[in-house]
Amino acid sequence: MERFVQVAEGVSLWVESRGPEDAPAILLIMGSTASGLVWPDALMDALARHHRVIRYDHRDTGASTWAFDTHPYSATRMAEDALAILDALGISRAHVVGMSLGSILTQWLMVAHPERLLSAALLGSAALQGAPELQDLPARAPIDPRLFEFWGQMFAPREREAQIEWRVENWRRLHGTVLPFDAEEFRALERRLIDHAGRHDTSTAHARVDPTGLARGAELPHVTVPTLVIDSPEDPTNPPSNSRFLARTLPHSTLVTQEGMGHTIPKAIVPALAQALLGHVEAAAAYPLRNPTTSP
Repeated sequence: MERFVQVAEGVSLWVESRGPEDAPAILLIMGSTASGLVWPDALMDALARHHRVIRYDHRDTGASTWAFDTHPYSATRMAEDALAILDALGISRAHVVGMSLGSILTQWLMVAHPERLLSAALLGSAALQGAPELQDLPARAPIDPRLFEFWGQMFAPREREAQIEWRVENWRRLHGTVLPFDAEEFRALERRLIDHAGRHDTSTAHARVDPTGLARGAELPHVTVPTLVIDSPEDPTNPPSNSRFLARTLPHSTLVTQEGMGHTIPKAIVPALAQALLGHVEAAAAYPLRNPTTSP
């Protein structure tokens, strides 16, 4: 089921839901500038056998409204969009899975609105700013500087095919070197994303949002939401120390390593990732409710 959900005056988000509508919900939150379609169909189908699985396009991505200049927003508003989607679908609580920026937004939801989360899963992420220091682990290990140099070209204007090739190269750099990189798999993905959005440029909006409201890392040690932290050892944006930091900071967390995984979700990793997520969701269903309350 596809639909558009209005989250603000003049702003609507593309949303897709699969699986039984009366089943426990799993909400997938993708990263910066990335459409919800980056969550693979095979992963959606694996999760949707016994759950209602939802993915969506952030503002200024995919088929959602692109209007940052006339409708500016903060990073915390992007997190609140996830709650607006749940409200529109009549879902009071959900298992929330975040990737990259989506993982940061999920952490904010864990702190600010724990009563809306049945569980959380975090992929490709460091901790929220302000998390208490650990002597042997950084909250955010350095990103490969070669990526920053490459990303400096992200918003350059290009023709459609040149844009596809730039994005495929970006995926290659994010993928890591352990699992074989299938360029045609990601080329097909990018063609689908461009057709879905009806445009091939990349919005600068997510690079311009105000992130200050996300700085609630000091509250992470008090989070009661059962959390799965996925360690992606080949991730050049978030080295394994970031995952270990998160797992040690969150008191009700489990750390699972997805061998060979980088900052991408290729077809080859989907079966193991689906198994990890489903195992976590099933375990969370038996987890005793710890009376989560909304933080101010």
